[in-house]
Amino acid sequence: MLRRKFVMLMGTAAVAAMSGSMLAGCSGGSKDAAEGGDASAATDPSSLTTFIVGFDQSYPPYGFVGDDGEFTGFDLDLAAEVCERNGWTLQLEAIDWDAKDTLLNSGAITCIWNGFTMEGRENDYTFSEPYMLNEQVVVVKADSGIASLDDLAGKAVITQVDSAALDVLEGGMADLAATFASLETIGDYNTAFMQLESGAVDAVACDLSIAQYQMSAKPDVYTQLDEALSSEHYAVGFKKGDTDLADTVNATLKEMVADGTVEELCDKYAEYGLTYDNWILA
Repeated sequence: MLRRKFVMLMGTAAVAAMSGSMLAGCSGGSKDAAEGGDASAATDPSSLTTFIVGFDQSYPPYGFVGDDGEFTGFDLDLAAEVCERNGWTLQLEAIDWDAKDTLLNSGAITCIWNGFTMEGRENDYTFSEPYMLNEQVVVVKADSGIASLDDLAGKAVITQVDSAALDVLEGGMADLAATFASLETIGDYNTAFMQLESGAVDAVACDLSIAQYQMSAKPDVYTQLDEALSSEHYAVGFKKGDTDLADTVNATLKEMVADGTVEELCDKYAEYGLTYDNWILA
């Protein structure tokens, strides 16, 4: 039976202060992670007491603030169950996404667990096995007349800072992005979709899960283009060298698949567009 109890130590303010002080030294990219990892300081899962999850609190359905004002989300529920089965205390830390590498390598957080794309970052973190299939897609207003990626020429497109969508548009899909009137970045996707609805931008490039969540909330306002920008996978990101901890999380997640816990959690968040069909870890 799925256990629902969260043990949450709300140290967000402390981490936010740390994020602010460290942000000037963080590029927001992967270089910090590659240079900051120290395999000699790898975490011993058997002696771990507190498991600190760094997450973006504006990333539904994986991590967000619920109607009751408490942190909730699919990945946070997964982490809570993993912690309970391993005897760890779960501490949730809503972080400045730009400062995630600095926080991870300083030990302020144990992992990044929040719809975290592993492609392109494999050399910068020690990852769990991938557990969820994801795509980068484009969402527009339903009445915009934009029906394909080609129709984005001359349009204003926005995405989240340091996101997988931004990586794609600056990498493999750079030629497409060159046709945009502008490619803007913003701190969180909720605000990006507010700008889309208001007409301040023409499109949002984002994860499939984010698109599904926003469209389920406002099905008459938004529509998703049929063509995806890319496909990738979500995994839990640990400091480089934390292999034993990643292995422990992998094993626990597989136990949760076998006893039906993962499928139950997927069903819990089905109203947000999340589906067990996209789960790939067995």
